[in-house]
Amino acid sequence: MATYQMGSCHAVPMTLFKNNRDKVTKAVLSNLQESLKFEAGSLQLLLEGGKDKSLYNTDVDYVFRQESYFQYLFGVKEPGCWGILNIDVKSSTSRSVLFVPRLPELYETWMGQLLTTDDFKVMYEVDEVYFEDELEAYLERTAPKLILTLSGTNSDSGLTMQPPEYAGKEKYVVNCDALYPIISECRVIKSAEEIEVLRYVAKVSSDAHIKVMQFIRPGRMEYEGESVFLHHAYAVGGCRHASYTCICGSGTNSAILHYGHAGAPNNRPIQDGELCLFDMGANYCGYAADITCTFPANGKFTEDQKFIYNAVLDARNAVMNTARDGVSWVDMHRLAGRVLLERLKAGGVLNGDVDEMLEAGLSGVFQPHGLGHLLGLDVHDVGGYLPAEPLRPSEEWLSKLRFARILRAGMYVTIEPGCYFIGRLMNNALANPELRKFLNVEVFERFRNFGGVRIEDDVLITKTGTENFAIVPRTVEEIEAAMAAK
Repeated sequence: MATYQMGSCHAVPMTLFKNNRDKVTKAVLSNLQESLKFEAGSLQLLLEGGKDKSLYNTDVDYVFRQESYFQYLFGVKEPGCWGILNIDVKSSTSRSVLFVPRLPELYETWMGQLLTTDDFKVMYEVDEVYFEDELEAYLERTAPKLILTLSGTNSDSGLTMQPPEYAGKEKYVVNCDALYPIISECRVIKSAEEIEVLRYVAKVSSDAHIKVMQFIRPGRMEYEGESVFLHHAYAVGGCRHASYTCICGSGTNSAILHYGHAGAPNNRPIQDGELCLFDMGANYCGYAADITCTFPANGKFTEDQKFIYNAVLDARNAVMNTARDGVSWVDMHRLAGRVLLERLKAGGVLNGDVDEMLEAGLSGVFQPHGLGHLLGLDVHDVGGYLPAEPLRPSEEWLSKLRFARILRAGMYVTIEPGCYFIGRLMNNALANPELRKFLNVEVFERFRNFGGVRIEDDVLITKTGTENFAIVPRTVEEIEAAMAAK
C-alpha cells in the first residue's frame, strides 16, 4: 500500500484520497443527476494543482504547499500537476488520471531523480498518469460531453478561485460553478482515515504546546515559544508546515486576536505576572491542527487570572458537553456567551439581567470572534456558508461566526471561547448607554491591561457528543502542575 509518511511518523494511506474521489464521484452524480441524462456520456472533473511561487522576482521559491481541493482528491506533494476524474455516468464509477510536469534532464542534476509516469502511478495509486503536456491530447481522445472545473468564493477569505485555463478549453462544454459547493460539502464530513490524520496532527500539536508551557518563563521572548513549538512539530512530528502563522501573545498582546503577523512578529519579552496566549497548530499531509493554550508566564495564576480563565473554561465545558449531531452551532455560540456573562456577573464585572445583556450584544465586547470554525485541510475549512446552508446571522455579536450550520456527526470543529479586554471595545462599551448600564465600571477598568484568555480545542462531532483531540492541560491546577514539571 502506498503511503505519505515523514520518517517513522504517521503513515497516511493513499486509499484516503481514493475514497475521497469515490465520495466526490457519488456526490456529483447525486447532485447533478437531472443535468446528466446524456447516454453513456463521459463526464470529467478537471482540477489544477498548486504551482510553485517565486519570492517576488527572485529565483527563490516559497516552500510549496498543495492546493487543498487537489490535495483532497489526489494527495500529491509535487507542484504543477493536473488531475481528472473520468466519470462513467451509467456505471457511477470513475477513473483517476494524474498529469505531472515533464521535467528536463537538467532537473536531475539540481533537484534529484526524474520519476517516470509509472513511478507516479505507484506512488499515488491512481489509474493513469501522463505528462502535463499531454492533457490536451487526452481530452481529445476521451471526448468528454461535459467538463466540471472548480471556481468559487471562500466565505472566510472572500477570495474567489478562478477557473483553470488549459489548451483546447473552447472545444468542450464546461461548467465552472457546479463542482465547488459539491466538493466543499464533501470535505465537511471527515472519513475514518481523515480522522486518524487529524487525531495525529492534534496530538503532535498538543505535545508541542506542553513543551512551550514548560519552556516559557519571564524574560523569554514570545518568538522563542514559537520556535519551541515549530521545532517539536517538525523534529518529532514530521510536520514541515504550520497551519497558520503562530500567535504568541503575552500581556496585552494576548488580547490581539491575530497577533504574530509581520507587523507584530511575536517579538516582545514576556514579563513576570503576565498571561501568555499561544495559538499554534501543526500541519501534516495537508491536514491542520488549531489549538490555543493560555497560561501564566511564571507558572502561577493570580486571582484575577484564575477568575477570567475559569469563566472561559466554564463556557468551553458547557459547549463541549452540549454539542452533538443535530445541535445548532449558533445556539452553541449563544450558550458560550451566556455562560461567560453569567460568570463575569458573579465576579462583579457586570450587573443586571443576562438575557438583556445577550440581547444588547454585550457578549461581543468580551468575545468579538465566533465560537469556532470548521477544521480540516484548511485551518478555516470550507463548507461554512454554502448555498444550501443557513446564512450568516445579522446580529453584530453573531455576525463573525464562520458557519451557522446544524452540527452533524463527522464534522470537525474548533471550540474556542475567549474573554479579552480590548481597549477600543472597552471604550466603545463605556460610551454606549445600552451597554454601559451593565458594567461595574470600577471593576471593568481593573482589567484594562489584563490581556485575554482563549481556550481552543479541536473537536470531532459525534452522534452522542464530542471527542476532543487536543490533549493539553486545561484546568488551572493541571496547567500549574505541567509548568512545575519543566
